[in-house]
Amino acid sequence: MFEVLVYVYENYWQGAACPEFDRLGRKLIAAGFDAEEIQEALIWLDGLNIAAKGTQVSRPDALTIGDSGTVHAMAPMLAQSDNSLRIYSVAEQEHLGGESLGFLCFLEASGVLPPHMREIAIDRAMAAPGDPVSLDDLKIIILMVYWSFGEEPDALVLDELCDDTEGRLAH
Repeated sequence: MFEVLVYVYENYWQGAACPEFDRLGRKLIAAGFDAEEIQEALIWLDGLNIAAKGTQVSRPDALTIGDSGTVHAMAPMLAQSDNSLRIYSVAEQEHLGGESLGFLCFLEASGVLPPHMREIAIDRAMAAPGDPVSLDDLKIIILMVYWSFGEEPDALVLDELCDDTEGRLAH
């Protein structure tokens, strides 16, 4: 599944350029991916789209226009307090594993993974195969979360997410 997600990210890095799922599925088959892998990836991507669309971060005074042309104030997403603490459930701890949890905390403490994106990353990691989810798979998930919001992480974060740590020598 993750090979399919990487292909989608690399080929449709501008999320709006990604075709509808039926057409995307045909393109993925043409690219040589297995039908079962494609199905898993499309279901996972659908969950990502639902989560991203359900999370609207906006100013408290933002307005939207409804279908009937009426203007509505958007319900603002409250910012996380500086004193708040995210407690991971036992299921999250087991499925994510210590290495992935540590990486999520690192990104959040660095200020590059806002709370609403962290929660979507956790949700999508919980929907991913693997027990625990590997760090490389979590990095792909985080890239896809950025992609779903139409954002590209800054160069240093992108480097960290795309870096292969196996050949790295600690100093």
